[in-house]
Amino acid sequence: MADKNRRKKTAQKRKQKTGSPKPAPQVRPLPEKSQILEFIKASSHKTGKREIGKAFGIKGAQRVPFKQLLREMADEGLISSPRKKISRPGELPSVTVLAITHLDDEGDLIARPEKWSDDSKPPLVLIEFESQRNSRESAGVGDRILARISKLPDAPEGMPSHQARIIKKLPKEDRELLGIFRRLEDGSGQIDPVDRKILREWSVQAKDCLDVKEGELVRFLPAKAGRHGPSFATIKAQLGNPDNQNAVSLIAIHRHGIPDQFPKEVLDELGTLPVLGEDNREDLRDTPLITIDPSDARDHDDAVYAFDDDDAANKGGFIVIVAIADVSYYVDTGSKLDIEALKRGNSVYFPDRVVPMLPEKISNDLCSLREHEERPCLAVKMRFDKHGEKIDHTFMRAIMRSHAKLSYEQAQMAIDGHGDDTSAPLLEPVLKPLWSAWRGLLKARARRHPLELELPERKIIMDEGGRIKDILTPERLDAHKVIEEFMIQANVCAAQSLDNAKSPVIYRIHPAPSFEKMQSLADFLQTLKIKFARNAQIKARQLNDILAKVEGGDLSDLVNETILRSQSQAIYSTKNEGHFGLNLSQYAHFTSPIRRYADLIVHRALIHALGFGTDGLKQRQVERLSNIASDISDLERRAMAAERETTDRLIAYHLADNIGATFQGRISGVTRSGLFVRLQDTGADGFIPISTIGREYFYYDEQRQSLIGEHSGETHQMGATVAVRLVEAVPTAGALRFELITKGQTTTNKDGSPAKRSGRGRNNRGSNGGRGRSPHMGKRKTRKPR
Repeated sequence: MADKNRRKKTAQKRKQKTGSPKPAPQVRPLPEKSQILEFIKASSHKTGKREIGKAFGIKGAQRVPFKQLLREMADEGLISSPRKKISRPGELPSVTVLAITHLDDEGDLIARPEKWSDDSKPPLVLIEFESQRNSRESAGVGDRILARISKLPDAPEGMPSHQARIIKKLPKEDRELLGIFRRLEDGSGQIDPVDRKILREWSVQAKDCLDVKEGELVRFLPAKAGRHGPSFATIKAQLGNPDNQNAVSLIAIHRHGIPDQFPKEVLDELGTLPVLGEDNREDLRDTPLITIDPSDARDHDDAVYAFDDDDAANKGGFIVIVAIADVSYYVDTGSKLDIEALKRGNSVYFPDRVVPMLPEKISNDLCSLREHEERPCLAVKMRFDKHGEKIDHTFMRAIMRSHAKLSYEQAQMAIDGHGDDTSAPLLEPVLKPLWSAWRGLLKARARRHPLELELPERKIIMDEGGRIKDILTPERLDAHKVIEEFMIQANVCAAQSLDNAKSPVIYRIHPAPSFEKMQSLADFLQTLKIKFARNAQIKARQLNDILAKVEGGDLSDLVNETILRSQSQAIYSTKNEGHFGLNLSQYAHFTSPIRRYADLIVHRALIHALGFGTDGLKQRQVERLSNIASDISDLERRAMAAERETTDRLIAYHLADNIGATFQGRISGVTRSGLFVRLQDTGADGFIPISTIGREYFYYDEQRQSLIGEHSGETHQMGATVAVRLVEAVPTAGALRFELITKGQTTTNKDGSPAKRSGRGRNNRGSNGGRGRSPHMGKRKTRKPR
């Protein structure tokens, strides 16, 4: 019975299906163009093909004509390209990618849409930071952000028409790279990157090879490749023969992303700079201020003068005036010049060129304290007692005229009794008072006990053809020390004045070395039989006592270098932590605003705090000082790395023709991978792989900073003088590889047996696979903290 009922129901269903057909569904007509535009305008969310199609019921066969309609609207300029997101031309979508371009006069961040398809000028967008502390800390000029956009009502012409709240900061776009071009048989090309850390090549299509020569250095933009297939590149610039030493600094410039060309809008702003006036400025034009700089200096941003104090209450005392170019007079906060200066952070100095922080019109002209030309300046007048202790100081915004331009050598020769036509007339009225004031300051310096490291800095001299002519170690003259001490005192005054005014400031800080580093230093000094007490609070004076013990001896360079390496990195910060190296509780950079953005900030802070004008530090920039301090610290490290790499590459080119030659040097570093050696004549650094040393296993003794033969006890310790043979030079990488000629000393126990291991270590074959070449043929140099 049940089966019969089921069959009956099935028959009824079949009858229903084969009955009269259902009426055909009604097909909606395609929307009018005006309707689509109105929908886009009213939408507050993401608007794309899918959203529009869903709103107007587009289905099935309507999809093809619907897509054609959107393409037609795009061709007519009514909407943007009909892809994932669609908007009306001249309007920003609710969520979009912005590029932060600059700061306005009040210090607010201003952005523009990264992509703008309309012919009109892209709108300005104000970045809104309320209740977004984390976003604020991470976003700055030059960054890309994903942001939610809202329109500002009644925005005046030329002002931001939208505001944005940051959703997230986006990664930087792929930057251009440097490489060597290789032409292939089929007419296409291949680019090998200069940076040896990049273990890949890029293909260049034949149509994009242009007239690039085989082996030419090129700047290229890598294309985003798919998951499979070759990676292509677009050549952006031809930079010539990589073996030409003129191209060496370019490699570092592009590898580190250092801007070396000023944008047109920045240069255009040079035509609107103010004309120097005398309003509200002290007159220092008759004060015999002079500049003392390196002989090849192109800009002069500081001038000095000293004289005896005629105050009877300060018998034996003296007064020093330091005048610094008033860069802030020409570079307004938020201007194109200011944005570009912050983007660079500092000038970068190479043996063959300078990449300036500011255009030459400012750095070499308007703000260079040229001889006999009137210039604006910020000056500090400092009064000292006969013991070199500062009594007081006064800042002034002034107009000055340099009375003479001397090199360090000229000034020193004059003091030593060998003046020339320029320096001799200045000896009695200007130079002797400067030296007398310096000797007074030396008394206070001796009581202060700053860290007295003596590390010679080598200078590369280039010939007219752009090749190394000579590598010198310039003598450190008293003239250098005179100017250095005056600049330190002026920097201290700037920090003190801003602290007294309770003004925000970017300090130059140098934290004390860590306890762990001091313990490692003590362990190492113990191997040299030098006692060093490891106190919880280390003082610079304790390190000076060690330096005094080895001064003039064989260990002097080694100990100076080791103490330097134990130091912390000097950085910029809004928090005052003092300067360990100079042994100062307050310190800020004031004396070089032409080449350091930190100094420009300090100038603006002084102008605002001391009421010198309306072009001082703006409140909104004050709120970003922590970010700025961090940024310029990073940019300083970038500049140092680029300068160091260029020096290494130039010296490698210089020595490339000397493969097989023997040199004298000193072991400057010891690692598990091998030895670093610094050559005596050129200061070049090279590497000796551990696997090429001797015929036994060598282990690394961290405490002794040595490699020690496992069976013989043969020891190669940091600081030891050695003879080496050059076996490889890779100029493009700045790398040298040496072979050790000198046999090491033998380290033995009291019973004459080879010394056993102490500290951590491992054998040579485990560090680089037993190969004769190190994976990192080069050494990071260190600098004296300032």
